[in-house]
Amino acid sequence: MVTRTDIGPTTTTGGAPIIGADQTRSDGPGPEVMSAETLIGDSVVNSAGEDLGDIKAIMLDVTTGRIAYAVLSFGGFLGVGNKLFAIPWSALTLDAAEKRFILNIAKDRLENAPGFDKDHWPSMAEPSWASEIHAYYDVRPYWDDNLASVRDPRTSAGSEDSKVF
Repeated sequence: MVTRTDIGPTTTTGGAPIIGADQTRSDGPGPEVMSAETLIGDSVVNSAGEDLGDIKAIMLDVTTGRIAYAVLSFGGFLGVGNKLFAIPWSALTLDAAEKRFILNIAKDRLENAPGFDKDHWPSMAEPSWASEIHAYYDVRPYWDDNLASVRDPRTSAGSEDSKVF
């Protein structure tokens, strides 16, 4: 059984901070490890509580094994005329108690953010586009996080037992 009694957001490296997770939990996933499927459709609000839309997709950087972006759908009516936005994962805060995300941005700034429509996705692996998105949301790109000191025991480089003699 896991018990959690801390108050406030968790500290992360390149990930989404978590708030509202200060209650006691029993065995089971979340909120630190969750199925991406459970987050699709979660609403997104700003710090003023204004509705900014909902999460449509979670994009993985397959080569690093990290979450790159959440795709936020905003505007339109019944899915028609809505605009999609790639939101850097670290720009979001998971509100576990309310089962939603918080994005610290004014609604009018989001309306003017770089976005795309469902039929014309950008090349999310294009470095200049990715840097522009991270700068717009004022977060450090996840690929700049220093993970070199983190040893992964699943790899031969991170395992003491797998040294070659």
